[in-house]
Amino acid sequence: MAENQLSLTPENSDKTSKILPTIIVIIALLALSSTAIFIKIAVREMSPVATLFNRLWIATIIFGLWSGINQVRTQITEDKPVLPQQRYPIKEIALLIAVGLVHVLGRLSWTWSLTQTGAANANALGSLNPLFTTLGGWLFFNQIFGRKFIIGLILAVIGAIAVVFEDLLRSNHNFTGDAVALISSIFYAANFLLIEQIGNKFSMIAILLWRCAIATSLMIPVVLILEKQVLPVTLSGWLVVFALAAICEALGHGLIVYSLKNFSSGFISLLLLLNPVIVAILAWILFSENLSIFNLLGLALIVGGIYLAISNKESVQSKINTQIQSPAEIDSSASSLK
Repeated sequence: MAENQLSLTPENSDKTSKILPTIIVIIALLALSSTAIFIKIAVREMSPVATLFNRLWIATIIFGLWSGINQVRTQITEDKPVLPQQRYPIKEIALLIAVGLVHVLGRLSWTWSLTQTGAANANALGSLNPLFTTLGGWLFFNQIFGRKFIIGLILAVIGAIAVVFEDLLRSNHNFTGDAVALISSIFYAANFLLIEQIGNKFSMIAILLWRCAIATSLMIPVVLILEKQVLPVTLSGWLVVFALAAICEALGHGLIVYSLKNFSSGFISLLLLLNPVIVAILAWILFSENLSIFNLLGLALIVGGIYLAISNKESVQSKINTQIQSPAEIDSSASSLK
């Protein structure tokens, strides 16, 4: 996490402000850990691309309803007249559109890589986004990371690869599929970094709504051209895609976007490497799947690497109230919020 954003004052560092953001991230991880299970069920009825499309348009409706209810509640509570919509600079609008673009490109490229290479390769290469998030933050946004954070990051990524090491040895390597899976992790990293940059310009719900709306619009021609069956045909199919939209997209990714207001994109992407740990534990409990020595070693490296990164004080403190601002700067920042 950037050092220039991490000097919390003692007065504002109460326990609640530290614990609540962490709890939110944990809830998000639990919600996202169910993604693989829901997709595994959904692809029995429709293709991965159609599954992604349905997940996105249903999530768009959920975020739209959430936004509408929030606006009505705010007007009733504050008893204020409806104000004209705030105009945003072209640069901020472009960044918001870019968020939706890289969001759908990341999902599509990773989904397509599954058809060109083994699942183990796609999962391993797709999990490298913390490296690109950290590198991008350093190159483009002047973020500085502590030594413990970097070491912990490397250990956690090695652990993620070790989890699927045996599958990697058995898989037939395909350069094209592997390259696309690697590219998907770059799109995921760009998504985190862009959201982090516009987090103080747009409300969380606005970012989530427009990200899904833009991604859905981009997916429409794809599914119309490539897919014969776009919508689910059974009740179970509809329930699964609704669960993907409500639990994984709205709750999981919604809370992740919210967490980017408190933690750096590099730190959040690193925490997402806990997903293999949660999924492995759930598979062991629910499906009695055995864990090999490489699985256990990988899970241990992930947990150890994340713990090492968290132990670096500069990597875990909240970004809230991290910079001393003059009253004029505070007023200017407040006026830019939606």
